[in-house]
Amino acid sequence: MSHDGGDFEREIGYAFKCRPLFEEALTHASYANENGMPRSNERLEFLGDAVLELCVSEKLFSSCPEGNEGVLTTARSLIVREAALAFRAASTSLPGLLRLSRGLELQGGRSNPSILADAMEAVFGAVFVDGGYEAARDVVWRFIGDAEAEVASVVGRTGRHDKDAKSLLQEMLQALGDKPPVYRLIGRAGPDHAASFEVEASRADGYVLAVGRGNSIKTAEFAAAASALEYLESASRRDKSRARRKSANK
Repeated sequence: MSHDGGDFEREIGYAFKCRPLFEEALTHASYANENGMPRSNERLEFLGDAVLELCVSEKLFSSCPEGNEGVLTTARSLIVREAALAFRAASTSLPGLLRLSRGLELQGGRSNPSILADAMEAVFGAVFVDGGYEAARDVVWRFIGDAEAEVASVVGRTGRHDKDAKSLLQEMLQALGDKPPVYRLIGRAGPDHAASFEVEASRADGYVLAVGRGNSIKTAEFAAAASALEYLESASRRDKSRARRKSANK
């Protein structure tokens, strides 16, 4: 590491009792492979991903009592997505602490959004192992800062959450080179004054991404979009994990 990490620990509000655990959280697989180390930060990242989602879910659940499942899902997606994590991590001392291979150093690995986001999740996992859930929750909540305010500005309080979830899904699919999603009403139940609707969100080729339910077709479409976002982001994380394993085995 470029220094002892004290500045970063002050930034996240937690001092590690187990220094090797802290160092492991900062060790990219490329560095571990290059230096014959038995372990990188991938296991801690796996744990930290779950810790982050739980802590953010708890925060949103308690601070957004009027938010339904779809709104909360979209809000969580906004906060935990790779770009958001990397942006916040880049404003801390984390980039200078990362242990990267010489090749990644030359390729600008310290500013790579995927590397930064993964390392931050590894840190959350390390805090959980080192200090328990409450310590990890405090670190996560401190790290996301005013994320709820950012989310509230585009969802929930403005009444624009239906549009936002669908826009986010369309942007994500376009980023993957796909056409906009297709929504199809697949179910309706109940009397007119208390009807519930079921909508599926699909890729243009017909592949179903998710199903959403709501008391209007629009709300059901939003719920489907929010669930599809979560599905795609989970799939992206799995793909990255497989790619890292293949790279480590070369």
